[in-house]
Amino acid sequence: MKILYVEDNPQNMRLVRKMLSIGGHDMLEALNGKAGIETAETQVPDLILMDINLPDIDGMEVARYLKSNPRLAHIPIVALTANAMFGDRERFLAAGCDGYLAKPISKNELLNTISHFANTIK
Repeated sequence: MKILYVEDNPQNMRLVRKMLSIGGHDMLEALNGKAGIETAETQVPDLILMDINLPDIDGMEVARYLKSNPRLAHIPIVALTANAMFGDRERFLAAGCDGYLAKPISKNELLNTISHFANTIK
């Protein structure tokens, strides 16, 4: 799968890149919300992993924008956040995200989530 990871933390980016390569997935990278939107529009990934706390545009705003675009609305978006709070899952789903993972994420948790969405895409 071609997976876009929108994340401003280089350490998290490296970790997820390694996990995705183990799973045999290709990773596109965007360091902020604006770059995430541009990459999604030009590369049209199969799945998007979206950090919620981004420096420029909030990850939920990016998700709303992508889901409002008819060309991109079909792409599953999985929200990732380090600040897991009660009610977050519902807020992320309301913003257009299709799934949610709390950081730190494990390799198995990430790959199982990707596998779930890969099966729904087929």
